[in-house]
Amino acid sequence: MEAEAAGRPPGRVEAALSCFSFNQDCTSLAIGTKAGYKLFSLSSVEQLDQVHGSNEIPDVYIVERLFSSSLVVVVSHTKPRQMNVYHFKKGTEICNYSYSSNILSIRLNRQRLLVCLEESIYIHNIKDMKLLKTILDIPANPTGLCALSINHSNSYVAYPGSLTTGEIVLYDGHSLKTLCTIAAHEGTLAAIAFNAAGSKLASASEKGTVIRVFSVPEGQKLYEFRRGMKRSVCPGKPA
Repeated sequence: MEAEAAGRPPGRVEAALSCFSFNQDCTSLAIGTKAGYKLFSLSSVEQLDQVHGSNEIPDVYIVERLFSSSLVVVVSHTKPRQMNVYHFKKGTEICNYSYSSNILSIRLNRQRLLVCLEESIYIHNIKDMKLLKTILDIPANPTGLCALSINHSNSYVAYPGSLTTGEIVLYDGHSLKTLCTIAAHEGTLAAIAFNAAGSKLASASEKGTVIRVFSVPEGQKLYEFRRGMKRSVCPGKPA
């Protein structure tokens, strides 16, 4: 892979920002731009230390790093149906996969890699990138909303179960079976997130005034938080 020029100041982003994401334990930040992508260490709160940068793939709109490893997953607007998996320290491509429609989001932990399209979800074994399961005919999910537990001992998956209501489908990424459906909200979902252990799931609807927390894998409501009348769609990871 083509690294950035050595004389360029670390941490500087010159191209327009198109996406950004934290890694699973929030120790690294990945950003995608028109020119490529960059990875930063978050070990210091004083400044962003650049770990890696590449302009081999332009117009990046998805970039995800696996914890603090050398594995990074990239999707470009030039080939929005293709996922590229790289070992950035070796400068090599591990593999690439093409799908039937545009890739909307990617989630990964140490066991599973999740690729979300508008009407389907693909589950790969991250060890050898073998496709394990394709979840077909899911309700239209134009934002690619989905969640994967970072705890690889369970690898729970959550995604919207309805186009009109806030139903959540809870899926086991190991046994590759549906666990339950959760009637989380009356309105359509806007955000879902597991806690680090994968034992709780937080959700918010498009209305955004209520955040609910459910037990996993049972799907029982544990907590409900109300924040007034203004909309919010960013539940954090529950403790």
